[in-house]
Amino acid sequence: MSRKSVSLVGLVLLCYHASLTEQRLQGIFKDPKKPIDERVKDLLGKMNLEEKVGQMTQIERKNASAEVLKSYFIGSVLSGGGSTPKVNATVKEWVDMVNGMQQASLSTRLGIPMIYGIDAVHGHNNVMNATIFPHNVGLGVTRDPQLLKEIGAATALEVRATGIPYAFAPCIALTEIIDGLQGEAKTDMKGMPYVNGKTKVAGSSKHYVGDGGTVKGINENNTIVEDSALYGMHMAAYVNSVAKGIATIMASYSSINGVKMHAHKQLLTDYLKGKLGFKGFIISDWEGIDRITSPAHSNYSYSIQASINAGIDMVMVPYNYTEFYDGLIDLVKKNAIPMSRIDDAVSRILRVKFAMGLFENPLGDYSLINEVGSQKHRELARQAVRKSLVLLKNGKPGNPPILPLPKNAGKLVVAGSHANNLGYQCGGWTIEWQGVSGNNWTAGTTILDGIKATVDKRTKVVYNKKPSDTYSSKGKMDYGIVVVGEVPYAETNGDSQNLTIPAPGPAVIENVCKETKCVVIIVSGRPVVIEPYVDKIDALVAAWLPGSEGQGVADVLFGDYGFTGKLARTWFKRVDQLPMNYGDPKYDPLFPFGFGLETKPIPSTKKPEL
Repeated sequence: MSRKSVSLVGLVLLCYHASLTEQRLQGIFKDPKKPIDERVKDLLGKMNLEEKVGQMTQIERKNASAEVLKSYFIGSVLSGGGSTPKVNATVKEWVDMVNGMQQASLSTRLGIPMIYGIDAVHGHNNVMNATIFPHNVGLGVTRDPQLLKEIGAATALEVRATGIPYAFAPCIALTEIIDGLQGEAKTDMKGMPYVNGKTKVAGSSKHYVGDGGTVKGINENNTIVEDSALYGMHMAAYVNSVAKGIATIMASYSSINGVKMHAHKQLLTDYLKGKLGFKGFIISDWEGIDRITSPAHSNYSYSIQASINAGIDMVMVPYNYTEFYDGLIDLVKKNAIPMSRIDDAVSRILRVKFAMGLFENPLGDYSLINEVGSQKHRELARQAVRKSLVLLKNGKPGNPPILPLPKNAGKLVVAGSHANNLGYQCGGWTIEWQGVSGNNWTAGTTILDGIKATVDKRTKVVYNKKPSDTYSSKGKMDYGIVVVGEVPYAETNGDSQNLTIPAPGPAVIENVCKETKCVVIIVSGRPVVIEPYVDKIDALVAAWLPGSEGQGVADVLFGDYGFTGKLARTWFKRVDQLPMNYGDPKYDPLFPFGFGLETKPIPSTKKPEL
């Protein structure tokens, strides 16, 4: 046979092989009409070990170059708190970034799209000019499941508008938000992930499990609990989440009876995946597997082995991805982690990606850009602020109620560190991980702005952030409105053994309230010590962390709407009473669970349209 004939035969064989390879790579998994589990099985069968481990790896945006995404077959990328395309990034720049990364993932051998995740825990809080809703501590006060669903839907839409299809939310106390984030499943999903369309996101119920019951309430601490309380109280919302079709569940940094949750096979695999039938994927928290050991990351190979064998499916690495990737491959090759465990993890990840339509619609939709911070969403947030306020006191004994305040008062003083600070009223996990201070970080309305916009144009509003004890000599005030509270924090930075209002808050209360009828508004992420000041105050309002729409506070203060909120937790007198729960034998709170005074709206007052 001539050299020319041999070359021709070789070319034919090469073309035939290429054709078979192309057919193989197309396969069932590309067909959206096929059942999801058939697609998962087909694609899993085409993947090698390196591609599978890549799917289990989630890296931080800063590391997600096209080369890294392609070389390591990365399954997921995230933005940590404050991690943005650039300072003051526009919505379009967010979409550009995510789509650019996605194009790199789609160019790999199998074209498996990566899933981009972000913390959107009270709105799309990482993004400039997004709508910031009240934190969960306030939303629980509303007792309004439908409102929570609408907030979830608005948040999902704003997240999707930046090209992101995955939100690390909700913190599990409020499962109604799942219906808004992912879409409302009409039947019990029996563990199957459910995401209804391109304006919804894959959610992540967190932090599994018992993170709200740690010793002394310390972040990442140990939860000492009997089975009756673990399964009857802490687990209840996860049972509900699985029925609603939650796509992912995030493991907690904390421990259950001394066992780190990231290494707790009984609760991750046997109970959640086994008994509850959860079929989405379990994701670690940020460097969560590192903290299985003490000190953290002191035996990373052990941490990888313990967490993956326990049931963690995707690891939020987020930086040392090469160490994780190489370490996991090595452990599989040494049979320390069985291939069946890898296949289970990857099947779950692929199942979520198929369920949310990521293969069919991998890229962000630029037509949604204007949804971020829309007026409709801001009005919804303003409504949530109104409903989340709790009126704890209204008038001193023997005196008539002070609220609602008259709009036509002659002169008002507005005082305190939180009256004119959008960052403070938005709290932690806003723009930055630990939150921010000031009014230049994002769009919104401060409480002071809301007051000025509400009162009669003839009413003089005097703003004095830190009035001295002689401020009243400058002119008599009809009323004082004091807005003080906690500075923003998140996670461990919020741990406190005294739960007091930081200075100069107490002094501001003292100076304003000693001569003027005063309303004190507490901006905080939890009940704080206020018993020493209650007798000096005419009216007391818990505003929690209201978010970007401070106008909602003024709406209720001046009678456009009435106070309706009821405490979703007990308000203690002293920290030495803690922990204190409704029904305790020695239950002696300052304000009990469910407490909240009510007022009626003033009929003649014009209400803002929704």
